[in-house]
Amino acid sequence: MLSTRALNRTLLLRQHLLGRSTMPALSMVEHLVGLQAQDNPPPYLSLAARLEDFDPAELSGALERGDAVRLLTMRGTIHVLTPDDALALRPWVQPALDQQSSGNQMSRPARDVPVGELVAACRRLLADGPLPVKQLGERLAAEFPAVPAAALAHTARERAPLVQVPPRGLWKRSGGVVYQTVENHLGRDLTTLDVPALVRRYLRAFGPATPSDMTTWSRVTRLGPVFAGMRDELVPVACEDGRTRYDVPGAPYATEDTPAPVRLLGGYDNVWLSHADRAHIVTAEARARWAGSNGGIGNTVFVDGFMAGLWWDRDGRVDLRMFRELTRAERADLDVEVARTEAFLAR
Repeated sequence: MLSTRALNRTLLLRQHLLGRSTMPALSMVEHLVGLQAQDNPPPYLSLAARLEDFDPAELSGALERGDAVRLLTMRGTIHVLTPDDALALRPWVQPALDQQSSGNQMSRPARDVPVGELVAACRRLLADGPLPVKQLGERLAAEFPAVPAAALAHTARERAPLVQVPPRGLWKRSGGVVYQTVENHLGRDLTTLDVPALVRRYLRAFGPATPSDMTTWSRVTRLGPVFAGMRDELVPVACEDGRTRYDVPGAPYATEDTPAPVRLLGGYDNVWLSHADRAHIVTAEARARWAGSNGGIGNTVFVDGFMAGLWWDRDGRVDLRMFRELTRAERADLDVEVARTEAFLAR
């Protein structure tokens, strides 16, 4: 029987949040199946929390070389991904993005535009090179004059596989949103995802977990039959909360008494957004505080393995808002992590 606390520690172990790794940044991006990157700093902060001596130029350089890309994928959010993952994951999540687009208020004015025609126009307009989002919208509006340009541009990012090209996403020198198709940007075609292989990768990074957990992470539904088809290789794990989760054979586990150091993570880190029930990583009270009037916009602080506060970068200084009183030992650990983070912000 796996306790909730042991489940917490095991997740942190697989996320490299119990001890920092020396692996290359792109290897970590691949292991985590991407990093959420709605804003520019969070993926850098999330890597800094997981890697020893992470140099932000490593990820910026990868984006400039095309060894990493930014595009809309899981949960309809921007992720930093390796090229192989970008080309395979985008088609896999496309049905979920289509559903999102159909109900999205910003895309609603374009709901009567035939999707195939819009995507074809988008590809044609980008054939000669990337375009800033405003120009792309204006040129699409010339072809679909009854629809506002902003709605067309927003719909295009949901319906077509568009990457945000550099300098967008570079460390401390980001620019506005400029789009290109992922195929043109990488010089490669979209691919078909090996879904069972992705299940294994998800479990190695986020497991043990359930099909509904993986749906929460990806927003792709009907994963139960995929897990069922893998019953001969997946290991069932009975958990304290009464759920049966699944895992890959030989995956590492941490005991519930394993110390969890303080970590300052980027905003919307996938470690706490990738399970249907998040009680093993964020309490209901902490989640309510995060979602309050001042929540949902800050980076997150984890103490003893659970979300315990928010933080902001104020001109290179860490501004904290904790959700609870800390012990003396926790405060000392937090002070060390704050100093480390401020040193990183100065790079």
